[in-house]
Amino acid sequence: MTIEELSSVLQMQEEILQFSSFTNADAWELGNLIVAEAAKRGAAVLIRIRLNNGYTVFQYGMDGTNLYHEQWLTRKENTVRLTEKSSLRMYMDLRERGETLADRLLDEKEYAACGGGFPIRVEEVGVIGTVAITGLDHVSEHDLLVKCISKYLHVAEVPRIRAM
Repeated sequence: MTIEELSSVLQMQEEILQFSSFTNADAWELGNLIVAEAAKRGAAVLIRIRLNNGYTVFQYGMDGTNLYHEQWLTRKENTVRLTEKSSLRMYMDLRERGETLADRLLDEKEYAACGGGFPIRVEEVGVIGTVAITGLDHVSEHDLLVKCISKYLHVAEVPRIRAM
């Protein structure tokens, strides 16, 4: 796929994967679904679901994760919160334009342009938070999130990106 095609798929994923509402119970169920999928893959990941006001409604770190992983999550969350799009989509936007985070006046210590962060968008409300994962390669992180959010929302026909 071309960069433009990949960007289109990423945008489509975000348009399709919207919640009708999102509660702490939803965060718990979605978070545990992600944990189970990561465990099936034998991955040591850190997962966090955080609302835009900064409140963490779910976090789980598998054995093998540490503070380094938590710092990556924060950078991915900052990117999603600022742009209201997935961190992989931000990565693709920068690649498409031949830019870096610095070109957008964003500090790489605070923001990350790579997969692993996805917006929690509520229909007719907008982006209310983020779900983020780290511990795999960034495309696999994004795909794991898309797979689990799709499953949680009972949406079967979501285009996926498994490799770039």
